[in-house]
Amino acid sequence: MESALQVKPLSPFFHDFIVERDKEWCINCEVCIRQCSYGVHFWDKAEEFVIHDSSKCVGCHRCAAMCPTKCLTIRTNPMEFRPNAYWTGADIKNLYKQSDTGGVLLSGMGTPLQKRIYWDHLLLDASQVTNPSIDPLREPMETRTFLGAKPDQLEFEETPDGPRLKTEIKPQLTLEFPIMFGAMSFGAINLNLHTAMAKASAETGVMWNTGEGGLHASLYEYGPHTITQVASGRFGVHRDYLNAGAAVEIKVGQGAKPGIGGHLPGEKIDVEVSRTRMVPEGSDAISPAPHHDIYSIEDLLQLIYALKEATEYRMPVSVKIAAVHNAPAIASGVVRAGADLVCLDGFRGGTGAAPTMIRDNVGIPLELALAAVDQRLRDEGIRNHASLIASGGIRNSADVVKAIALGADAVYIGTAALIAVGCTMCGRCYTGKCPWGIATNQASLKKRQNPDQAAARMANLVRAWGHEIQEMLGGMGLNAIESLRGNRDKLRGVNLGQSELDILGVKHAGR
Repeated sequence: MESALQVKPLSPFFHDFIVERDKEWCINCEVCIRQCSYGVHFWDKAEEFVIHDSSKCVGCHRCAAMCPTKCLTIRTNPMEFRPNAYWTGADIKNLYKQSDTGGVLLSGMGTPLQKRIYWDHLLLDASQVTNPSIDPLREPMETRTFLGAKPDQLEFEETPDGPRLKTEIKPQLTLEFPIMFGAMSFGAINLNLHTAMAKASAETGVMWNTGEGGLHASLYEYGPHTITQVASGRFGVHRDYLNAGAAVEIKVGQGAKPGIGGHLPGEKIDVEVSRTRMVPEGSDAISPAPHHDIYSIEDLLQLIYALKEATEYRMPVSVKIAAVHNAPAIASGVVRAGADLVCLDGFRGGTGAAPTMIRDNVGIPLELALAAVDQRLRDEGIRNHASLIASGGIRNSADVVKAIALGADAVYIGTAALIAVGCTMCGRCYTGKCPWGIATNQASLKKRQNPDQAAARMANLVRAWGHEIQEMLGGMGLNAIESLRGNRDKLRGVNLGQSELDILGVKHAGR
């Protein structure tokens, strides 16, 4: 590829944010200079005052949050282009950036585009007179969830001590709540965040996923709550790693960037990341789009059983796929290939870095894909052969409940967990300069995240959602999460077309 031509940039004149400083309140303490990792604030020797360059601001709000006198305010730049419903300001700015640099537009986090959010068009049923509600404070409410392949039927045999289960049950993951921390690799986020997820999982009785960057040696003790991931780059994958966790996940696709691979810049690969990922320090870690040993369902079957052999059939194997138009057929093949869990990642899934055009235009909403996959597996009589995990843009406990009603067994949360520890979704994760100490491996920045405090916040989030899930179950007259799974009669749609209702498998409100 030819290098970009040198041009005078246009984009700095059309920046997204304005920094406002109240000079009467500013005490020139320089906290903002130290807190900003993008060089927005600096000391002006001539004026002998702290000043700023708004064109560099990414809207992370770190400076405003840490300012001792609260003299800083970050606002959206009020300067607007001539209104045009087709050529929006965002489109124009993207064109400026690419004509400045000749490069691919990159973004972090999930898509910000105004695509229909189906969670918000689904309402939950509620019990009334004929089906009394249940008070979770006074009556048992079961949120424990078991993930893994279930038998077609159970057989028992009589013993002197009573009936004994005769059917062999395949390995299962046990969750106290149907919530897990999603795959975010070591390197994309730092060890403090991995430690926090591991500790929070152990504290709340759920699971966390390592992502494709391996597992740091200090976290092996959290193995019973760990899902280790195997991606196309095979970073950090070895026998001890596979056997360290409670399950193994094969990453085939990702909701934020279906059909393409991953790229961790060399600036993010420090000594610890290098040792864990087994790549040279400072070198780029590139995951190719395809697994070079998977070009068919039969190839996937071989890898699934190779991993089962490597782990002595002690743990379930999951396969993660992106939500795309033919996801139901893909999921059917994945289950028939022997996967015990299928993770379905929707197009609102977050990412450390993705081409903006891919993130915003490829894939389909999780809600539609989830309902379609669940129905396909039921129609084929193999739904019990694997558990379904919904991933990609789960924002709150109501989304969790709706996902389970659409057919999921459990959900992954990623962005929500990062927001819980301070992320403001400025979307610059790929720069490695995260001012909140999350998506960075710079020593001066990552120390801003205390792993114990982060773990406590994540654990609080899971518990809070767990309480709300129990309340919603009780309000529907259900006393167990099992009774909600795939129970779409507990959902009603509003402002949806008939084709959307048909795919979701729900009735319109009022029916």
